[in-house]
Amino acid sequence: MNILITGAAGNLGGFLAHDLVGGPHLLRLMVHRTPPALDLVGAPGVEIASADLGAPPSLPAAVEGIDAIVHFAGVLFRPFPQRFLPSTNLEYVRNLARAAVAAGVRRFILVSFPHVEGESTPAAPARGGFEGTPISVHAQTRRAAELALLEAAGGSATQVVILRSGLIYGRGVLMIEAARWLLQHRLLGVWRRPTWIHPLALPDFLACTRAAIERPASGIYLLGDDQPMTLQAFLDRLARHWGYPRPWRAPAILFPLAGLACELWGALWGKPAPLTRDFIRIGMVSHVGDTGRMKAELRPTLAYPTLEDGLPLL
Repeated sequence: MNILITGAAGNLGGFLAHDLVGGPHLLRLMVHRTPPALDLVGAPGVEIASADLGAPPSLPAAVEGIDAIVHFAGVLFRPFPQRFLPSTNLEYVRNLARAAVAAGVRRFILVSFPHVEGESTPAAPARGGFEGTPISVHAQTRRAAELALLEAAGGSATQVVILRSGLIYGRGVLMIEAARWLLQHRLLGVWRRPTWIHPLALPDFLACTRAAIERPASGIYLLGDDQPMTLQAFLDRLARHWGYPRPWRAPAILFPLAGLACELWGALWGKPAPLTRDFIRIGMVSHVGDTGRMKAELRPTLAYPTLEDGLPLL
């Protein structure tokens, strides 16, 4: 099978590329400005395709002869994301979906997250629909991208798979390494109101994605482990595991202010913003998914069913 991975120079896309390289599939890694990891360039069965998701004429050559697309590409840590997310989250997917349908790509896998369904908890989990109301711009534009993908593929031979994954953890995962650094330097804080999250170990996420590529999957899947927990408990457990003091608690109002300060700093100096107000907004939304369909069709048995099982990965 010929597989195209977008965002292979990024964090999760890079993990998937490394997971698949050397296997039975031929990989085409789409890059724009940033090249993928050096060990992927020139690896057997790996091809690099230069294309710009914002420039539709560059996409037909990138998707030609492809059986399945796994789409990760996006933009993070840039100030004022409401200005660019409608393009990077929505238009990029719409452009790629149209090119994929025109090329007869058999499967388009979009990596998403439960926040597109709005607030969800263990008592009222996300179920893979579109009934909820997303709160952050990131979630709103990703939901719009899901709908645009389904619309573009409607009536065509292209099957759509949407993976709404909970919080992915593992060594090298960007957010986890950021938390490690902040904890080490006593800089990590969290609000007091309990916020539910649905963790998933990186190997289980990669296994679910492989299954979505190789099995006759279609539709929306919620990905998560067997033990949703609060963000506060998750961070406290990481701190104990690494031997650091737990994150300090602070009033919720301080966190959007910190995001605004980071955005203004990034805009003033032309630098990435490690924190934005929209990132805080999405982080404050509880997200728990009904993983029944995942277990029935993608990953019946998790390698790391709880965070305690997955701590050795960190």
